Amino acid sequence: MTHALQARPIVTRHFADTETSYFTVFVGDEVFGLPVRKTQTIFRIGSITTVPGGPSDIAGLVNLRGKIVTAVSLRRRLRIPCDVPFANALAITIEHKGECFGLIVDRVGDVLTLDPSKQIPVPPHFDAERLRLTQGLYRLENLLVPVLDIDAVFDFAT
Repeated sequence: MTHALQARPIVTRHFADTETSYFTVFVGDEVFGLPVRKTQTIFRIGSITTVPGGPSDIAGLVNLRGKIVTAVSLRRRLRIPCDVPFANALAITIEHKGECFGLIVDRVGDVLTLDPSKQIPVPPHFDAERLRLTQGLYRLENLLVPVLDIDAVFDFAT
């Protein structure tokens, strides 16, 4: 077991509470929308303490400014092969049901404002692993952006 060192915050922002603003986050070449109103801090993980016997989607525990945060791999939640080490990984702090999580992603992109009229029905061939974590799908020019369902992302029973 590794001792958790202090994580390095990159950005801490408080955006207006709006349903239509989303960070674009990337896992591999795939893009997802993450509701801005649910996020707190974007940070790099200094080191991580593994949790023996925990769900495989939980990468471990990190120390963020003295607060213990459960690090969750979005890559693992989506069942995308994960061979990248978590030390120095990029994570986004999200408080959900009274617990603090760090959602590990490959990259964070721009903040988008998605027009509700651009939401489209999920096609029948849409990947089941993405669908179980998606609250909606938006069309932006030549790009489909699944918006992550935070309740589903942090529901480890599924």
